[in-house]
Amino acid sequence: MKILVAVKRVVDYNVKVRVKSDGTGVDLANVKMSMNPFDEIAIEAAVRLKEAGLASEVVAVSCGAAACQETLRTALALGADRAILVETAVELQSLAVAKLLKAIVSREQPQLVILGKQAIDDDANQTGQMLAALLGWPQATFASKLNIEPQRAVVTREIDGGLETLQVSLPAVITADLRLNEPRYATLPNIMKAKKKPLDTVTPEALGVDPSPRLTTLKVVEPVKRQGGVKVADVAELVAKLKNEAKVI
Repeated sequence: MKILVAVKRVVDYNVKVRVKSDGTGVDLANVKMSMNPFDEIAIEAAVRLKEAGLASEVVAVSCGAAACQETLRTALALGADRAILVETAVELQSLAVAKLLKAIVSREQPQLVILGKQAIDDDANQTGQMLAALLGWPQATFASKLNIEPQRAVVTREIDGGLETLQVSLPAVITADLRLNEPRYATLPNIMKAKKKPLDTVTPEALGVDPSPRLTTLKVVEPVKRQGGVKVADVAELVAKLKNEAKVI
């Protein structure tokens, strides 16, 4: 079984995000970038399936600028066998990424596609669902447990009321949640080996996909700073402040 894993290059989760002074977007100058944490979990899930003898190959895919090669090398160091970069300078939105991944799936013919449930930069939580719809494949989102059986995958996912277990036939699309696993660290020997693993580059034009954005960002602003709390003497004062100052009741 071949597994395709989509990974995204995002601002490192330890970095405080700053908005540009003109409000056109997030300031990325001299900012540390890394692999989306949920995608690290997806890579780990695929590698564990290969180590268990349930998968023959793990292919990592990323879409974006040439700098995404660094993210793909990280995926290779974590255990992926080879990588594919869909290189483009165009701002990629969820639907465009889903279309590009669909084209890669048509080429690679994997039996399973695993993605992080969402990226920490836009928090869209759309690409996996859109990809499944474009492919016409079954999907299981927010996976916190994954078991592969002959011709099917059994996925446990977290819902508001507890846990839900789904059974989907293969091929399928699965998105990884935080509690699916704990990703391993890339060791120095594996980092060195990753430099020799194949990394292919294609363009959206070669895949027959137009990645042009369909949405336009008008303005980006930082959230309003929270004010300090105050102590109230009794319930009556609390209700008065909620009604007259906060105006939430």
